Amino acid sequence: MLAAAATTATAPTTTLDVKVDRLRSAKGVLRICLTADPENFPGCVDDAHAVTRSVPAASPEVRFEGLTPGSYAVAVIHDANNNAKLDTLLGIPREGFGFSRNPAINFGPPRFKAAAFDLDGTAQTQPIRMRYLL
Repeated sequence: MLAAAATTATAPTTTLDVKVDRLRSAKGVLRICLTADPENFPGCVDDAHAVTRSVPAASPEVRFEGLTPGSYAVAVIHDANNNAKLDTLLGIPREGFGFSRNPAINFGPPRFKAAAFDLDGTAQTQPIRMRYLL
């Protein structure tokens, strides 16, 4: 009977808190994507396992619970006008953006590896600094 109970135990899970700072304003929403798929970072468009949240920019913190240990990356957009997209001008973002581990930004978004962090079963916090180019 103990063997049966051991096999039905659930996989370990953990919690991730994302705290966003350096917002230009409290207008609009923050669109946050958490993914473990390098091929779908930072957009999370074709990632069925991505976890997304939209929170008011005035409350720039979000908690993800029940995550399995592994390697993840977070992308954040400050959608100040709440139109559900990152506005650009000649390909340059007009709204704020940020990534886990706050990697250097050159031309285009960072690769998954630059923003990735490991969740090992203990609760973690990822501080994300917003950047504005225009």
